[in-house]
Amino acid sequence: MRIELNGWDRRAAVDTRGGELISYRDEGDLEYIWQGDPAYWEGRNPLLFPVIGACRDGVVAFGGREYPIQRHGFAREREFTLADRGADWAELELREDAESLACYPFSFRLRVRQQLHPDGFSTAVTVHNPGEGPLPFCLGAHTAFRCPLLPGERFEDYRLIFQQGEDCPSLVPQDSYLDRERTMPCLEGTDTLVLDHSVFDRVDTLVLEGLRSHRVRLCRPETGRGVEVDFSGFPILALWTVPGKQAPYLCIEPWHGGPAMAGESREMTDKAYCITLDPGQSRTLSYRVRTL
Repeated sequence: MRIELNGWDRRAAVDTRGGELISYRDEGDLEYIWQGDPAYWEGRNPLLFPVIGACRDGVVAFGGREYPIQRHGFAREREFTLADRGADWAELELREDAESLACYPFSFRLRVRQQLHPDGFSTAVTVHNPGEGPLPFCLGAHTAFRCPLLPGERFEDYRLIFQQGEDCPSLVPQDSYLDRERTMPCLEGTDTLVLDHSVFDRVDTLVLEGLRSHRVRLCRPETGRGVEVDFSGFPILALWTVPGKQAPYLCIEPWHGGPAMAGESREMTDKAYCITLDPGQSRTLSYRVRTL
C-alpha cells in the first residue's frame, strides 16, 4: 500500500512493503529519490535489518545454532502494518512471524517513522525487544538519490562534500567480505570526493569507517542543488551505485553494522557494531535528509 505525505508544498510517498520512503518531491515537484528502473536497479530506499550485507557463508549463528539469512536481511521485503499517521508523517511496524523466526529466532518490534520537514525528510527506526532474552541486530539505510538531478547534467558533475576535511580510506569489499587490512585511498586530507563511475566499477561499494564528519552533501558545485544527509549515530557510511551500467543514482547508506569481516565468526554478536538489547529495551537510530 502506498501512503501519501504532504506538507510545506512538498510531497512524499511511503510503501508498506519494506516500510520505505519511495518518493520525495520538493516545492518545484523535483523528485529526489531514485525510482527503481530495473534496467539499472529496482530498489529505491530499502531498510537493512537484522543484518547488513552478506553474512559468512550466508548463515548467521545465535548461541552456536546457525540459520540461513539473505543479504541485507528480510525487513526490506516484508509487509509492514500502518501503526499511525498524520498529514506529513507515517509510522509503520513489523513484528516477528513464522517466516522471520526461521532465520532470526527472536521476538522483535521494528517501528519506522517517515516524516516530512519544511526542508526535507527524516527516517527514524526504533527496535524494541519484547522477548525474555537478549536481542542482537544490525541496522542500516540504503537511500538511493537521483544523480544527476536535472537534464543535461552528468553523474561526474556531482561531488560529495563532507562536514570537514577527512583522512579516511575505503574498505574494499571482496567476495562480499571486508578486511580492515584491505583498503584503498579515498579521502586524503580533503572534504570532497568527486563522483566517478569508474571507481564503483572497480570496487562496487565505498565503505567509510571512522569519519569525523556526521553530515555529507551530494551536490553539483556550480548550482548548489542536491541533498545533505545527516548520519549522526552511524559508525559506517557506505556509497554505492550499480557497477558497469553508468547508473544515474547514488546510494548514501548509514550503517550500524556491516558485511562479514575478516576474522569474524558466524556469531551475530561477533559482528562489528552489532547492537544487543536487553528485554524491554528499545533503541532508535535516525537520519535526516535536507534538500539544497
